[in-house]
Amino acid sequence: MDNKQAKVINKSGTTRLTDEAVAAREARAQKDFRGGRRRDNRRGRRAAEEGKKEFDSVNISINRVSRTVKGGRRMRFQALVAIGDHKNRVGVAMAKGSDVTSAVQKAERRAKKNMITINLNGDTICHEVETKVTGAHVLMKPASPGTGIIAGGVVRSIIGLTGVKNLISKSLGSTNKTNIAYAVIEGLRQQVPREQWHDAKKEAK
Repeated sequence: MDNKQAKVINKSGTTRLTDEAVAAREARAQKDFRGGRRRDNRRGRRAAEEGKKEFDSVNISINRVSRTVKGGRRMRFQALVAIGDHKNRVGVAMAKGSDVTSAVQKAERRAKKNMITINLNGDTICHEVETKVTGAHVLMKPASPGTGIIAGGVVRSIIGLTGVKNLISKSLGSTNKTNIAYAVIEGLRQQVPREQWHDAKKEAK
């Protein structure tokens, strides 16, 4: 009984547990740590599995904006985000928030609501397309297998979220990232499958 009690080791009253009590406490702590780690690993695996089901996202641009109000300047952040499933669905949206995280999350939710389904010809687009959004002017052409994605930063970021593997693109107008992003989305929206080309000609006659 005396060995299990704490012993005074100096005059200040500092106490120390016996070796057996310390060993028992360490064993309980290790058991709790291992159990918590297993739970954390399960949560991590579950989150990873859920993340695979979601769309991939790319932050195209993040800017700090301000608005002058009665009390002074109100600083906020503006995020332009693109999301896609690496197949035939892609979306772009822009949102503002009090911090970068909230702005990005809000933009991702908007992009998910505004996603479009595009038509592809294998691993490239169906035909050449030229789109304009305000000052942005984007030209996209289909390419043969092995060409890769020949495009600028914004176009490459958006195309990389789709199933397009071969593409030739050129930005001819403004360098505004927002306008270029929406011009790319519009060009992908206008893609018409090859099977419908002859039908369109017959209807025109």
